[in-house]
Amino acid sequence: MQDQVYRVPKVELHSHLEGTIKPSLAQAIAKRNAVSLDKNLFLANGSYAWSDFPSFLTAYDNVSSCLRSGKDYADITYEYLKDCAKDNVIYAETFISPDHAAECGISYDDMISGITNGINDAERDFGIIGRIIVTCVRHLGPKQGFNVVQTMVQNPHPYVVGFGMGGDENAYTLEEFAEVYKIAEKAGYSCTVHAGEICGPESVWDAINYLPVSRIGHGVNCIKDEKLMNKLVEQNIHLEICPGSNLSLSIFSDWDTHPLPSIMEKGISISLNSDDPPFFNTTVGQEYYDSAKHFNLDIEKLKQISLMAMEASFADSEIKSRLLEEIQKFKS
Repeated sequence: MQDQVYRVPKVELHSHLEGTIKPSLAQAIAKRNAVSLDKNLFLANGSYAWSDFPSFLTAYDNVSSCLRSGKDYADITYEYLKDCAKDNVIYAETFISPDHAAECGISYDDMISGITNGINDAERDFGIIGRIIVTCVRHLGPKQGFNVVQTMVQNPHPYVVGFGMGGDENAYTLEEFAEVYKIAEKAGYSCTVHAGEICGPESVWDAINYLPVSRIGHGVNCIKDEKLMNKLVEQNIHLEICPGSNLSLSIFSDWDTHPLPSIMEKGISISLNSDDPPFFNTTVGQEYYDSAKHFNLDIEKLKQISLMAMEASFADSEIKSRLLEEIQKFKS
């Protein structure tokens, strides 16, 4: 079964680049940059230490603090895509945070340049295609969101394919970010937003009512609102679902209570994603395997998930049609 799952061509739409840094890589980069990481960041076994969503955000920020240059971003991008390629991921979009880079003294141009180098090297070495979604941080507020989106649209790059927002779902309202998103939409960027993970279905309603989004990051709490689920189908809004992350953060207590089967049964478009893999002890391949095992998904269903993900991706039409054809041709 594991071998069969491995062979399915996979697509990742929801990972945070700074959140993909493995502890060993974080320590190596920190050493290179003479940065002292918080000693409380690591458990005795070497993994990241955190206990709830606020402490996870703190740990994430601490890990990001090791970065100091475009080369660091090239290294973390390359390592992330290399790990994805090991799971037979053929296309991956990753969220990047100019705010985290700026805190470390890295300019937007240096960040993008470094990530581009990592993407190009990974495609050359492993055949995987990587693309970038620029995100603002919700709890830093709409004013900082404006700064991020304006920087993005004023410095276009072919690998930057979308705009999004992560951070604390309880901070501010999505309506307050409507003008920020309009700037991205007007410049031709596809959009996504985190909603319906920590907060309930009302946050997903706010996303689709106030923002020009075609995808929702997580969105799993839509399960509590039948009308909302119907709306997601009607508007063809895609959910970037991260089961391992949901369980680690205790959004759901176990695999039996996770709503993925009900969401799929409703006909909502979904993808399976790793979110922040080393923090949640997962990979894209692990998400496919665990979902197959716990939700009784056969290889054909996994293939359909990859097709839904590729269709919902922000890739250009040439890449999208070529990779859809590659997934379609896959025979189990």
